[in-house]
Amino acid sequence: MLIANEELTCAQKAGELFILGYNCAQAVFLAFYEEYNMDFDTALKLSSSFGGGMGQLREVCGAVSGMFMVAGLKYGYSDPTDKQGKAGHYERIRELAGGFKEENGSMICRELLGLSITERQEERKTPIKKKPCKELVMNAADILENYIKQNPDIIGE
Repeated sequence: MLIANEELTCAQKAGELFILGYNCAQAVFLAFYEEYNMDFDTALKLSSSFGGGMGQLREVCGAVSGMFMVAGLKYGYSDPTDKQGKAGHYERIRELAGGFKEENGSMICRELLGLSITERQEERKTPIKKKPCKELVMNAADILENYIKQNPDIIGE
Protein backbone atom coordinates (compact mmCIF):
# COMPACT_ATOMS: atom_id res chain seq x y z
CA MET A 1 0.00 0.00 0.00
CA LEU A 2 1.19 3.49 -0.75
CA ILE A 3 0.06 4.86 2.61
CA ALA A 4 1.83 2.56 5.05
CA ASN A 5 1.30 4.51 8.27
CA GLU A 6 -0.76 2.18 10.48
CA GLU A 7 -1.70 5.06 12.78
CA LEU A 8 -3.76 6.81 10.10
CA THR A 9 -7.50 6.32 10.07
CA CYS A 10 -9.08 5.02 6.88
CA ALA A 11 -10.43 8.53 6.30
CA GLN A 12 -6.92 9.98 6.50
CA LYS A 13 -5.59 7.26 4.17
CA ALA A 14 -8.38 7.98 1.70
CA GLY A 15 -7.63 11.70 1.78
CA GLU A 16 -3.93 11.09 1.17
CA LEU A 17 -4.66 8.68 -1.68
CA PHE A 18 -6.94 11.25 -3.30
CA ILE A 19 -4.21 13.89 -3.07
CA LEU A 20 -1.80 11.43 -4.71
CA GLY A 21 -4.09 11.40 -7.75
CA TYR A 22 -6.34 8.40 -7.28
CA ASN A 23 -9.96 9.10 -8.12
CA CYS A 24 -12.58 9.41 -5.39
CA ALA A 25 -13.78 5.80 -5.63
CA GLN A 26 -10.23 4.44 -5.73
CA ALA A 27 -9.19 6.53 -2.73
CA VAL A 28 -11.99 5.16 -0.55
CA PHE A 29 -11.65 1.58 -1.79
CA LEU A 30 -7.85 1.54 -1.43
CA ALA A 31 -8.09 2.77 2.16
CA PHE A 32 -9.70 -0.59 3.03
CA TYR A 33 -8.67 -3.11 0.34
CA GLU A 34 -5.82 -4.83 2.23
CA GLU A 35 -8.28 -6.17 4.80
CA TYR A 36 -10.07 -8.15 2.09
CA ASN A 37 -7.24 -10.20 0.52
CA MET A 38 -7.15 -8.25 -2.72
CA ASP A 39 -4.03 -7.20 -4.57
CA PHE A 40 -3.39 -3.51 -5.20
CA ASP A 41 -3.65 -3.65 -9.01
CA THR A 42 -7.00 -5.48 -8.89
CA ALA A 43 -8.32 -2.99 -6.32
CA LEU A 44 -7.26 -0.09 -8.55
CA LYS A 45 -8.86 -1.53 -11.66
CA LEU A 46 -12.07 -2.58 -9.92
CA SER A 47 -12.67 0.90 -8.52
CA SER A 48 -11.34 2.91 -11.49
CA SER A 49 -14.64 3.29 -13.37
CA PHE A 50 -16.54 4.97 -10.54
CA GLY A 51 -14.57 8.23 -10.22
CA GLY A 52 -16.23 11.52 -11.03
CA GLY A 53 -19.68 10.14 -10.37
CA MET A 54 -19.12 7.10 -12.60
CA GLY A 55 -16.79 7.96 -15.47
CA GLN A 56 -17.23 11.72 -14.93
CA LEU A 57 -20.96 11.42 -15.60
CA ARG A 58 -21.45 13.25 -12.27
CA GLU A 59 -24.03 10.75 -11.06
CA VAL A 60 -23.50 8.79 -7.77
CA CYS A 61 -20.44 10.21 -6.02
CA GLY A 62 -17.40 7.99 -6.52
CA ALA A 63 -16.61 8.16 -2.80
CA VAL A 64 -20.03 6.64 -2.12
CA SER A 65 -19.45 3.97 -4.77
CA GLY A 66 -16.11 3.15 -3.13
CA MET A 67 -17.85 2.87 0.23
CA PHE A 68 -20.44 0.50 -1.25
CA MET A 69 -17.76 -1.68 -2.86
CA VAL A 70 -15.99 -2.13 0.47
CA ALA A 71 -19.32 -2.86 2.18
CA GLY A 72 -19.95 -5.54 -0.45
CA LEU A 73 -16.61 -7.18 0.30
CA LYS A 74 -17.19 -7.05 4.04
CA TYR A 75 -20.89 -7.78 4.31
CA GLY A 76 -22.18 -8.79 0.87
CA TYR A 77 -24.11 -11.92 -0.05
CA SER A 78 -23.06 -14.46 -2.67
CA ASP A 79 -26.00 -16.85 -2.94
CA PRO A 80 -28.49 -15.47 -5.50
CA THR A 81 -31.32 -17.32 -3.73
CA ASP A 82 -30.52 -15.76 -0.33
CA LYS A 83 -33.39 -13.27 -0.18
CA GLN A 84 -32.77 -12.44 3.48
CA GLY A 85 -29.07 -11.79 2.85
CA LYS A 86 -29.84 -9.61 -0.14
CA ALA A 87 -32.47 -7.62 1.75
CA GLY A 88 -30.16 -7.19 4.75
CA HIS A 89 -27.30 -6.04 2.58
CA TYR A 90 -29.43 -3.56 0.66
CA GLU A 91 -30.69 -2.17 3.98
CA ARG A 92 -27.06 -1.73 5.07
CA ILE A 93 -26.25 0.12 1.84
CA ARG A 94 -29.26 2.40 2.34
CA GLU A 95 -28.05 3.11 5.88
CA LEU A 96 -24.57 4.04 4.65
CA ALA A 97 -26.05 6.18 1.86
CA GLY A 98 -28.35 7.88 4.36
CA GLY A 99 -25.41 8.75 6.61
CA PHE A 100 -23.53 10.28 3.69
CA LYS A 101 -26.58 12.20 2.47
CA GLU A 102 -27.33 13.46 5.97
CA GLU A 103 -23.82 14.86 6.34
CA ASN A 104 -23.41 16.19 2.79
CA GLY A 105 -26.93 16.93 1.53
CA SER A 106 -26.72 14.56 -1.43
CA MET A 107 -24.84 11.59 -2.82
CA ILE A 108 -25.02 12.83 -6.41
CA CYS A 109 -21.68 14.15 -7.67
CA ARG A 110 -23.01 17.10 -9.67
CA GLU A 111 -25.17 18.22 -6.74
CA LEU A 112 -22.23 17.98 -4.35
CA LEU A 113 -20.21 20.09 -6.79
CA GLY A 114 -23.07 22.54 -7.34
CA LEU A 115 -23.33 21.84 -11.09
CA SER A 116 -26.34 21.85 -13.37
CA ILE A 117 -26.57 19.14 -16.03
CA THR A 118 -25.24 21.60 -18.65
CA GLU A 119 -22.40 22.72 -16.40
CA ARG A 120 -21.58 19.07 -15.76
CA GLN A 121 -20.73 18.67 -19.43
CA GLU A 122 -18.65 21.86 -19.53
CA GLU A 123 -16.84 21.12 -16.26
CA ARG A 124 -14.88 18.33 -17.89
CA LYS A 125 -13.25 20.98 -20.08
CA THR A 126 -12.87 23.67 -17.42
CA PRO A 127 -12.19 22.32 -13.93
CA ILE A 128 -14.04 23.74 -10.95
CA LYS A 129 -11.85 26.06 -8.88
CA LYS A 130 -12.53 24.39 -5.55
CA LYS A 131 -13.93 20.90 -5.35
CA PRO A 132 -14.95 19.41 -2.01
CA CYS A 133 -13.86 15.96 -3.19
CA LYS A 134 -11.06 15.30 -0.70
CA GLU A 135 -13.42 16.08 2.17
CA LEU A 136 -16.15 13.89 0.64
CA VAL A 137 -13.69 11.01 0.21
CA MET A 138 -12.61 11.34 3.81
CA ASN A 139 -16.22 11.55 4.99
CA ALA A 140 -17.26 8.40 3.10
CA ALA A 141 -14.27 6.47 4.50
CA ASP A 142 -15.03 7.73 8.01
CA ILE A 143 -18.71 6.73 7.80
CA LEU A 144 -17.73 3.25 6.64
CA GLU A 145 -14.92 2.82 9.16
CA ASN A 146 -17.30 3.76 11.99
CA TYR A 147 -19.97 1.41 10.65
CA ILE A 148 -17.47 -1.47 10.52
CA LYS A 149 -16.32 -0.74 14.07
CA GLN A 150 -19.93 -0.83 15.27
CA ASN A 151 -20.77 -3.96 13.22
CA PRO A 152 -17.58 -6.04 13.11
CA ASP A 153 -19.11 -9.48 13.21
CA ILE A 154 -21.87 -9.19 10.63
CA ILE A 155 -21.11 -11.49 7.74
CA GLY A 156 -23.31 -11.57 4.64
CA GLU A 157 -26.68 -12.66 6.01
